[in-house]
Amino acid sequence: MRVTFAEINLSSLKYNYLNIKGKNTDSKVMAVVKADAYGHGMPEVAKALNKLGKNRPAYYGVALTEEGVKLRNAEFIKEPILAFSPLNINEVPEYLKYKIIPTICMENDLNKISKLNLNEKLKVQINVDTGMGRIGINYLNAVKLIKKIAGNDKIVLDGIYTHFATSDEKDKAFADVQLERFNKIIGELRQLKINTGIVHAANSGAIIDMPNAKFDMVRPGISLYGYYPSLETTESIKLEPVMSLISKISIIKIIEKGDSVSYGRRFIAKKRTKVATLPIGYADGIPRNLTNNLQVIINGRLFKQIGTVTMDRISIDVTGSGVRIGNRAVLIGKSGKNQITAWDWSKKLNTIPYEITCGISKRVPRVYKG
Repeated sequence: MRVTFAEINLSSLKYNYLNIKGKNTDSKVMAVVKADAYGHGMPEVAKALNKLGKNRPAYYGVALTEEGVKLRNAEFIKEPILAFSPLNINEVPEYLKYKIIPTICMENDLNKISKLNLNEKLKVQINVDTGMGRIGINYLNAVKLIKKIAGNDKIVLDGIYTHFATSDEKDKAFADVQLERFNKIIGELRQLKINTGIVHAANSGAIIDMPNAKFDMVRPGISLYGYYPSLETTESIKLEPVMSLISKISIIKIIEKGDSVSYGRRFIAKKRTKVATLPIGYADGIPRNLTNNLQVIINGRLFKQIGTVTMDRISIDVTGSGVRIGNRAVLIGKSGKNQITAWDWSKKLNTIPYEITCGISKRVPRVYKG
């Protein structure tokens, strides 16, 4: 195995999940494991959560049908799997075979299903667009269409959901507008005695800061993996980062004053410098834009990365230290009194931890502990 790897702490994963569950005791929990569990490894994450007995997730959420198939093929997952992507009529056989619940996002989906010759009813959920503006049935037309869907003899309406655009922002004004719209729709449907199935809306930001958005189920995503969805939410739920990114020093050399390191000579030594090389680069998920702006922890001490981040390697200034070949280097994670998180990278790159963890590439082995 490579000396570069991502360590996934399943104890921290379960800690985060149980803290989320503990704040939402009256609601079911859907564990969102799309994008290979945000880079953490979907089957392994689901397997760990499923060991929580009566507290285990009631549903799992994926983005794509193929993700749902992979999860179902893990065999130990018997819970419902919801695919957030719009229904693809060509994938109906997969939905039925693997018991994946597709999402209806437009009236035409209903027309297509009505033309199918099915041996069993198709479970579906409905995404109502209350203001996200991407996919989903427009909230103004939602009641009329949901009434049609609920009355279709080829469909079982398993649930209705919406997605907040700004629940992770300090100003919740628009999130509150979305919640009001969604509440109105659910209220009208219940007055019409339409079985809505399971109702859900709360993503990580809403789970943390919008207690009125719980409904029947909540959908933690990034919070499962130990990160708040933005720097504007409260920290009312305690979380621990689940992923650490680790490598080991492969080469150490001495360069003289005036010598350069890596492509483009973006680092020129101002003095005699001890340089350590790590076998990890942008093909592994370290953005090239972190060049000369990254730190690593070696032997509990912080050191600066120098020179252009390359495809397979980065260089570290370890001048004045006793660092040796084979020493462990932590790029994300904790060592001694120091810690580096995906937020540290995100702030420098003007992005969010989601992109960082999802960006750790497949060629980086995942090692599971806890």
